[in-house]
Amino acid sequence: MINILDYTIKEFEEFIEKLGQPKFRARQVFDWIYKGVSSFDEMSNLPKDLRERLEKEAEIGLPEVVDMQVSKTDGTRKILFGLKDGNLIESVFMKYKYGNSICISSQAGCRMGCKFCASTLKGLNRNLTSGEMVGQILAAERTIRREALAEKESLPGLGQIDLKDDDYRVGHIVVMGTGEPFDNYDNLSKFLKSVHSQNGLNISNRNITVSTCGVVPMIERFGKEFPQVNLAISLHATTDSLRSSMMPINNKYPISKVIQAARNYMEETGRRITFEYTMVNGVNDRDEDADRLANLLRGLLCHVNIIPLNKVEGSGFDTVSRKRAMEFGNLLEKKRIPATVRRELGGDIDAACGQLRLKNRE
Repeated sequence: MINILDYTIKEFEEFIEKLGQPKFRARQVFDWIYKGVSSFDEMSNLPKDLRERLEKEAEIGLPEVVDMQVSKTDGTRKILFGLKDGNLIESVFMKYKYGNSICISSQAGCRMGCKFCASTLKGLNRNLTSGEMVGQILAAERTIRREALAEKESLPGLGQIDLKDDDYRVGHIVVMGTGEPFDNYDNLSKFLKSVHSQNGLNISNRNITVSTCGVVPMIERFGKEFPQVNLAISLHATTDSLRSSMMPINNKYPISKVIQAARNYMEETGRRITFEYTMVNGVNDRDEDADRLANLLRGLLCHVNIIPLNKVEGSGFDTVSRKRAMEFGNLLEKKRIPATVRRELGGDIDAACGQLRLKNRE
């Protein structure tokens, strides 16, 4: 049985034609799926025999919501999804003034071994398919929509319930959850094309961000193939010795190669790069670290996203105060390197990527 979400519109048109149907039926099916329908029987403009055939040969493979934590402070939702083979992945749904954003996973687990990250503690189980990445978004939207409907139905005197897109629709995507996206590049590529497609979620490339720990060859390929999609690079240290101790990937792709790949990307695309810098107390939070970081990034069209560490039990690392993070950012700004301290969302739930998954694995 095929998962339709793994198919591009062209691939699904070919599948539909093999069933003896005109290929425009594929677009009708996609239209229903991305409008929120979860069964073929609801697709009222399809012939009955096609609906019955699809029930036997295809599925809309959405992941199961296993657990969900909701922040009481800002409504951020951290969702634990279960896949058909028993693997668990996480997504985070966030509300901003500019619209709803979701952070999705690209792998079940991770093999990169970053010492401060909960996602990698159990290693890599497998890559996610493009459909499993899309499925996180659709399942989150439907879960939030059901919540919003239930909440409005509980309020007296509303009359007919009219949900706005802002209540549940995703307009921004960050591929920054469990896994290293560039370690699953082919499926990532297919996912990006699917969500950008007019027959998919129709999300602008400029509203999508992909984060990497610094897989240099893929940074350069990504710049050529997806020049309008935003790139974020996890740096986290300013010397090779420290970065290698925190991020084993640095042994293969040291800082100098990462920065050169960033310069090549900037020249190729003309786009600004975000450098993520997780601050760890007593490790990479000194004034001299800020000085070295500014020197490394000088001349790059970039922005530094300062992230006070989300503490992971057993890592041996501790976080810094928000005050110290702000001071660090101010030092960068004085050297003309744009920097902001990441806004804390979901501070009262398991904030670190992989924490909810890890708890359910114990």
